[in-house]
Amino acid sequence: MSKVIVHIDLNAFFVRCEEIKDPSLENKAVAIGHEGRGGIVSTCSYEARKFGVSSGMPMFKAKQLCPHLIIKPVDFRFYSALSDQFKKFVKRYTPKVEEASVDECFADFTEVIKKEKDAVGFFKKLQQDLYKETKLKCSIGIAPTKFLAKMGSDYKKPMGITIIRKSDIAKILYPLSLDSMFGIGKKTAPRLKAMGIKTIGDLAALCNSDDPKLQEELGKFFVVIKDWINGRGSDEVYTDAWNPKSIGNSTTLMEDTSNHELISTTFRYLSKEVSERAIRENKLGPTIQIVVKEAEMAENGFKSHNKSITLSNPTNNAEVIYNTAMDLYDKYFSKMTVRLVGVTLQNLIDSKDIAIQMSLFDYQLHEEESSTKLLINELNRKLKKKALMRASEVKKDDGNN
Repeated sequence: MSKVIVHIDLNAFFVRCEEIKDPSLENKAVAIGHEGRGGIVSTCSYEARKFGVSSGMPMFKAKQLCPHLIIKPVDFRFYSALSDQFKKFVKRYTPKVEEASVDECFADFTEVIKKEKDAVGFFKKLQQDLYKETKLKCSIGIAPTKFLAKMGSDYKKPMGITIIRKSDIAKILYPLSLDSMFGIGKKTAPRLKAMGIKTIGDLAALCNSDDPKLQEELGKFFVVIKDWINGRGSDEVYTDAWNPKSIGNSTTLMEDTSNHELISTTFRYLSKEVSERAIRENKLGPTIQIVVKEAEMAENGFKSHNKSITLSNPTNNAEVIYNTAMDLYDKYFSKMTVRLVGVTLQNLIDSKDIAIQMSLFDYQLHEEESSTKLLINELNRKLKKKALMRASEVKKDDGNN
């Protein structure tokens, strides 16, 4: 028997959060993002989309298309609080929940739905109850695989419910444009279109005929795509277990981007969340790791990269975590277009153990050095070059020359 995999996607989530804070924004053209130089649209309301505004668009262009556009800055803390409410709500129905991003999740409802006579009515009530409790709106996709469930939640927005059985694939998916297919990135799509592939149905026809040119173009990813289009693929929902040796947080960005301002803002938010969790648990960690997931789908899925550094002293300070994370990002990934970023504090130890190991003098010296380094890092980041350093670092460099 096939599993019942559900993908629940919050509709225009950031905008909806702002509407919950300020109901006067409802039914208006709203964009979330930065108004300043280099600002981009993180997401926008459906009213704004009618004017051609879209995620990832430069804000100045969005304002040209929609002069009456209302722009609201990102409020990560509030969005995170509502995201937590959403996921706790879903977990009341089933413990098998995989958090895909801040505004979406996969859930295995196989056992739950066995008790229900009217599946559509059940999910309609779930959708309505979520709205009543949180004021959040969602679209729901129901299918035997994660890929089909994801395509189902995208099929009708806002507040849609779509069931895609294997027998429905040709009718529902084949007429859709290639750009609407999950997993086909912005770099791959133009190459496939150049081969005459305009719709998912076109892609399916070539996959099912084992077209050699398509196999060459997609490499090992060809097999994955062929499985997806034929109703196969993963139906495993992975629940995240807390690792007591590390505390981390990651998020899928609203749009694939290389925008430094947006990524920096995201890392600052994630670092603060990690810091607050570590402080609540009375933990410190010497190792800070970041994860960056590339925007383009590779042969075995979206490629993730990890970089870490171990500090001389453990920390749970948000600014230390943020600055270290940004140092790693600037050094290794600043030119990459990414879809997910994350930061983790690793090799955790109890703060009381540190208090025993570190003398008061050492602790004060560490705090002074950390504060100085934080200031220097922040100034260098604003100057966009390593123009400043501590005197001790200058001596060290001179001694090596």
